[in-house]
This record gives sequence, C-alpha cells and structure tokens, in this order.
Amino acid sequence: MKSTNKILFVFLMLLFTISALAQKPVLVEEFVGQIVYVQGKVLKLAEAVPQSSYEWRPEEGVRSVSEVYLHFAFANYMTVTITGGTVPKETGFEMDFNKSHAWDTQTIDKTEIIEKVNESFEILKERIGMLTEEDLNREIEFFGTKMTIRNFMISMIGHTHEHLGQSIAYARINGVTPPWSKSEG
Repeated sequence: MKSTNKILFVFLMLLFTISALAQKPVLVEEFVGQIVYVQGKVLKLAEAVPQSSYEWRPEEGVRSVSEVYLHFAFANYMTVTITGGTVPKETGFEMDFNKSHAWDTQTIDKTEIIEKVNESFEILKERIGMLTEEDLNREIEFFGTKMTIRNFMISMIGHTHEHLGQSIAYARINGVTPPWSKSEG
C-alpha cells in the first residue's frame, strides 16, 4: 500500500506541476482582457464616426481621426514585434519609427481603417497569448530605456487607453456619442 501511495503522490505532483506550467502568466491574461475591452470600444467608435469626420483634426500638426485609429494598428504591430513576434508581411507594417507617419496617413477610408485596426488587435492578442513568464522577464530597450517585456506591456496598455480617450474626445467634438454611452430611452 505504501508504494501505491508514493506512486499516487508522485503522479499528483507531476500533474500539478504540468498544470501550473501550462497556465498563462496572469499579466498575459489581464493584458489580453484589456486589449479585448479596448478593441471593442475602438471598433464601435470607429463605426459610429461618419466617414466625413475621418479627416478632422483639432489643429494642424495633430493626428486626425483616421490617423489615431491607424496609430492603434501601428502600436499593436510594434508590440507584437518588440515582444518577439512576427507581423504578417501582407499587413504592410515595417518596424521603423521613421515610417510611423506614413503608416498613420496611408488611408482615410473608414472601412479599410476598421479592417486594419481589427486585424492588428487580433494579431496582437494571438502574440501576447503565447508569452511565457520567461518572455515577460526578458529585458529590451525601448526609446533608450531598458525594461522588461512585462514593463513594456504595462506601458502599452496605458498607451492604448490614452488613444481610446483621444478617440472618444474626437468623436464627441464631432457630435458623435460613443455607442456605449447612449442612454437607453
């Protein structure tokens, strides 16, 4: 009976260890949850804003409505790349900050922009979902600052919410109430 208990104990410990290793790091799950949240808001807002407002900007030298939406895609693809993933060539994305303006201004077509933004969020979620605890602890350099992938991801969530807020402000200035803010009458 003792050897049966030992075998059972070893089996349960092995099962527990494998189960623990198979779980995604908490930050990965929470990051993806935030991305799902922002993706939903951004896409609903992008649909609600009329095509005629996509060229609007608060002043010269500041991103337009369309440029803010495309900037989401650039930042999503940048995150994929910096975390060690690969962005499909057919997206046209190049990891080159000198080309970010060209990316953000590539089109003003609402339908095309929504497709590009949605695709970038899907690729981002897939990449981040593959990260391990070891990946999160890897050190990178971003804009001259050394940080871990974990710290970078936290920064990017802030960045994503910042531009969601900017998009909401742009929509409201253009007379568009975010769909989730409309009262049910």
